[in-house]
Amino acid sequence: MSAPAPIDVALLRKRFDRAAATYADAAVVQREVGYRLLERFDVMRIAPSVVLDVGCGPGTHTKALAERFRDATVIAIDQSPAMVARAVPPVPKKGWLARLTTRSSDAGKGETRGLMADMNALPLPREHADVLWSNFALQWANDLPALFAEWNRVLKVGGVMMFTAPGPDTLIELRRAISRDEIDADKHVQRFTDLHDIGDMLVHAGFADPVMDMEVITLEYATTDALWRDLKAQGANNAMERRARGLMTRRKLRSIEAALDASRRDSGPIRMSVEVIYGHAWKVAPKKTAEGHGIVRIESIGRGSRS
Repeated sequence: MSAPAPIDVALLRKRFDRAAATYADAAVVQREVGYRLLERFDVMRIAPSVVLDVGCGPGTHTKALAERFRDATVIAIDQSPAMVARAVPPVPKKGWLARLTTRSSDAGKGETRGLMADMNALPLPREHADVLWSNFALQWANDLPALFAEWNRVLKVGGVMMFTAPGPDTLIELRRAISRDEIDADKHVQRFTDLHDIGDMLVHAGFADPVMDMEVITLEYATTDALWRDLKAQGANNAMERRARGLMTRRKLRSIEAALDASRRDSGPIRMSVEVIYGHAWKVAPKKTAEGHGIVRIESIGRGSRS
């Protein structure tokens, strides 16, 4: 298993703050994939009291979660204050610092809250939520096993974690175009974690029988300029700590654009692949303590066969 290069978290937060106003329109794949993930609730019989939208961005799906679970408290969480402010607008005349609260007029007894927080260290009690929902966010974590352990901590036993994430073949065409000119693609395009590795991490973190699948969505761009604008509008430029510093030379940029243009079929659009990983898993009661000791639950004592 090869871990993706570490992310510069401070830079990432700044980029998402700047992209808050443009993200919703530019993030076409994230929007569509999020709605497909929401449809997976159709086969689940759950009535949560608390739902976490982790990595909520500008709240593209926060309202949909509130409408689906009308009696639940939906907490929209993001490390970018600008994103949280769009997901859950501040209550008039009250202002906000780290937390915003507003009541949704469409959501029964429930309410929608905003929380600015690092998704790796959620300021929430243990076993606080029934559902943790995350759309295209976990790729920004530097330590996925630790992230899943934290998400397991805030979920109640019997709660479900649902997520999407980009897979390793995302932007493979761009990676090939960059490598063609003997440029180190790993310094310009982020690598993403494989589906099977994510599944193993979930089991290790205490989730049961994760269900994983994948699809590839193809984006089409008329020009390379349109591609660069789209990536910038999403705040999805390279944010790796070991990224290439400074501006790319004009010669190298032209070489990359020429390679992308050469990939067109019959003068058609430039195509970019997005490998989408879908997953969900349930939190089960732990069988061992953190020290490795076995746990025997009171309710299970005496259930064995008796002579």
